[in-house]
Amino acid sequence: MKAVDSHLLTLLKASSQFIVPIYQRLYSWQEGECAQLWADVIRAGSTPALGSHFTGSIVYVAKEQSTNTSADPDLIIDGQQRVTTVTLILAALADRLDKLPPDQREPWDGFSPKKIRNRFLLNDDEDGERQFKLILSQSDKQALIAILQGAPPPADAITRVTENYEFFRRKLAEPGLDLAVVSKGLDKLVVVDVKLERGVDNPQLVFEAMNSTGKKLSQADLIRNYVLMDLPPKQQEKLYTAYWRPMELEFAGADESQFDEFVRHYLTIKSGEIPRLDDIYDAFKDHAARFTTTDDTIQSLVVELRQYARRYVAMALGKESDPKLLRAFKDLDQIKADVVYPFLLEVYTDYDLEILTREDVLQIVDLVTSYIFRRAVCRIPTNSLNKTFAGFSAAVRKDRYLDSVRAQFLSMKSYRRFPSDAEFEAGLGNNDLYNFRRRSYFLRMLENFGRKEHVTIENYTIEHILPQNENLSADWRSALGDNWQEVQAKYLHTLGNLTLTGYNSEYSDHPFEKKRDMAGGFRDSPLRLNKGLGQLASWNADEIRARAARLAGDALEIWTRPELPAETLAEFEGKRAESDFTIEDHPHLLPQPRRSLFENFSAEVLALDPGITQQFLKLYVAFKAETNFVDVVPQKARMRLSLNIPIESLRDERGLAWDVSGKGHWGNGPTEVGLDEDTDLGYVIGLVRQALEFQMG
Repeated sequence: MKAVDSHLLTLLKASSQFIVPIYQRLYSWQEGECAQLWADVIRAGSTPALGSHFTGSIVYVAKEQSTNTSADPDLIIDGQQRVTTVTLILAALADRLDKLPPDQREPWDGFSPKKIRNRFLLNDDEDGERQFKLILSQSDKQALIAILQGAPPPADAITRVTENYEFFRRKLAEPGLDLAVVSKGLDKLVVVDVKLERGVDNPQLVFEAMNSTGKKLSQADLIRNYVLMDLPPKQQEKLYTAYWRPMELEFAGADESQFDEFVRHYLTIKSGEIPRLDDIYDAFKDHAARFTTTDDTIQSLVVELRQYARRYVAMALGKESDPKLLRAFKDLDQIKADVVYPFLLEVYTDYDLEILTREDVLQIVDLVTSYIFRRAVCRIPTNSLNKTFAGFSAAVRKDRYLDSVRAQFLSMKSYRRFPSDAEFEAGLGNNDLYNFRRRSYFLRMLENFGRKEHVTIENYTIEHILPQNENLSADWRSALGDNWQEVQAKYLHTLGNLTLTGYNSEYSDHPFEKKRDMAGGFRDSPLRLNKGLGQLASWNADEIRARAARLAGDALEIWTRPELPAETLAEFEGKRAESDFTIEDHPHLLPQPRRSLFENFSAEVLALDPGITQQFLKLYVAFKAETNFVDVVPQKARMRLSLNIPIESLRDERGLAWDVSGKGHWGNGPTEVGLDEDTDLGYVIGLVRQALEFQMG
C-alpha cells in the first residue's frame, strides 16, 4: 500500500480513469454536504494564508500492477463521494466559463473551460467510455456522462448526480461571485492518495478503517463490499448482476433496516446465535470465514444468501405469489412478530425442497400466529421469544414434521407456554383490548371469520357500545345499575364492549336504545361483529359478558391450540436427549449433610419457575431455563456455583461472589459463589434468582 499527500486535482490529472465498482452504493451526497464542500472551497480560495484544505482519503485499487501513467483504470473503494462532487463542480465551472466573453474565460491560470475538461474531466485521445476520467456505477453512470457531454440527463434516471450538478450551476451563477476564488479553492483541495495493489493489499480491511468518517455505510453496504470487493472485476460484475442486484431490487422500497433484519435471521439459522443489530456485519464476516474454509466459495455464499432473501421477502415484504400463503404471511405480519422468521425461513426452505406441502406450511404459519397472538392477549412477556424461535428447528423431525412442531409447542412450559383455551378465553374477556397493539388485526379477523366476502375494516372505526365518557347520562346509569362506575371501569375496553361502525360520530354517547334503533344503528348494521345487538332490550354487564363469551368462542376457532394424543406427545418428549449421569456420579454430593444441602438448594432453584430443568452432567449439575443460568460444581470442601451473569450486573451486598470471566473454569457463567453448610442459603438463592432474571431479560 502506498499512501501520500496529494492535491486532488493532481490525482485526477494523473489518473487515466477512475471507476466506481458496480457493487458500490450510489452517489448519495445531499445538498447540505455539497454546500459544506462549496463553503470550504470558497474559504480556501479567498484566504491567501491558507495553503491547502484537507478533504479526506481517496483509496483505489490499481488494476493489475498499473500506475497512474498507464492506460488502465483504477477502482475507487473509498472516496467516490468527494471525487464525484469535485468532478461536478469542475463540470459546472467549465460550463459557466463557456458563457463568458473570451477574455474572461480563464479567471486563474489553468482554469479555462478547455483546460478543465482536458486535464480533470476527459481523456481527449480516447473514445467511448475510456474518454471519461470518472465512471460511476449503475444509474449514476449515464447521468454523469450526459453532464460531461453537455447532453440532457436520462429521463428515467433517479440520481443525486443531476440535482447536485444543478446546485453548483446555481452557485456559480450568483452575482458577485469571483470565479478566480473558486479556481484557487479547488486547486488547494488536498487528499491522502492511497493506492492498493491487487494480490498484495487487502482492500476490505483498508476500506473498513477508512469508513469511520464521512457518510456512514449501512450493514448491507458493508456486507456487499465484503463479498465482492476482493474478487476480480469480471467476477464482481457477474455475481453482482446475477445475484446481488436482484436481491437489492427485491428489498427496494423497504426500510433500509429490513435487509439488516433479514441477514440477522439468516445468521441465526446458520450459527444458532442471535447477533446484535449493530454487530451483523462482524457476525457475517465470521460466518463467511467458516463457510469458505470448506470447499465452498464466496459465490456459493452469495447464491445461498440470495435464495434465503427470496424466501424472506415472500414472507415479510408481501411478495409471495401463492394467494393462500400470501394471506397467511400478511396475517403474520399484522401481529408484528419478526422473531419467528429464523424458524419460518427454515420451514420455507423445506417447502422449496418439497419436504413440506403448501398445506403443511399454512398449518405451521397458523400455529405460529396463534402462539404469538394468544400470548399477546394473555399478556405473557415476549422477551424470550427470540430465543424460543432461534432454536425451535432443533426439535423438528423432518420425517414427522407437523406432529413434531405441534409437540414442541405443547411441551413448552411456564413463560414459554402456548396459552390454553381457558387462559385465552379469560384474557379475551377481561383484558383491555382497546389499547391493544394488535386490535385492528384482531377485529378484522373476528369480522371476517367464516365470510367468503371479505370486509375491509379500515372503512370503519372502533365503537365503545358503553361510552367512554366518565359523566354518563341518567339513561346509561339506570341501565348499568347502582354500581355503574364499577361496571364502566371494568368492562369499558374489553372485548364484549367493543365493535365497529361507520356511524361513530352519530352514535356519540347516546343511550343504547337510540344507538340500536337510529338510522344506521345496530339493528341495521351489516357487520357480523354487531350480530344480535339489534335484538337486545338494553346494554349492561350481563350482556357485555355474554357477547364477550360468544366472540371468544369464535376466537378459539380462529387462533387454535395444537392437539396431539397423549401417547404421541409422550413419544416426542421421549426423544429428548437425557443425561446418562446421576447424583451417584458426583461423590462429593453423596455424604450428609452435603446431600441434604444440595437437595434443598435444588428444590429452591426449581421452585423459581416451572420451566426450569435440572441435568446431571459429568463435571457439574446444570439448571436451565432458556440455557444454563446456574451450574453446581461439586468440590470436597463446598459446592462452587457458576452464575451466568456478569459480576457488574449482580447485586451482592455481602460480596460473596467473585469474577472468573478471564479464567478457565467448569460451568457456564462468568461469576462464581461458594455454598456450604454454613452459608446463608436464602441469600445465595437470591443471587441465583438474579442470574435467572438476567437470562430472561
